[in-house]
Amino acid sequence: MNVRKIIICVVCGLIMCIDQPVLAFRCGSGLVNIGDSKSKVIIECGPPTYKEKVGVTDKTYYSGDPAKRHGKTRKSKTVEQWTYNCGESDFIYLLTFEGGKLVKEETVGRGKGKSQCLGRR
Repeated sequence: MNVRKIIICVVCGLIMCIDQPVLAFRCGSGLVNIGDSKSKVIIECGPPTYKEKVGVTDKTYYSGDPAKRHGKTRKSKTVEQWTYNCGESDFIYLLTFEGGKLVKEETVGRGKGKSQCLGRR
């Protein structure tokens, strides 16, 4: 193996190890990442094509000794899904929010018609 191939392999390995937001949604000139608030998504991407409340997550937290279950606190977070139709040359994106924070971004098919992912104006 020559030196050039070794250098290329090392550089490719380093690039794959760089910590960067893998799941990001680009809408026009806007960009949002997991952990962003609903308000940031609206500012960056504009209003969604469709939004729907899909449920509530309940988590129970205990303080002190978990076996004794003292200091029980229950927190509920609303789960919403926003759909963005980015047009026939792009995809339909589904953004899932829990408690107002973006937790998941996925594509759910090819876009239809004119793009509604305009981003900032």
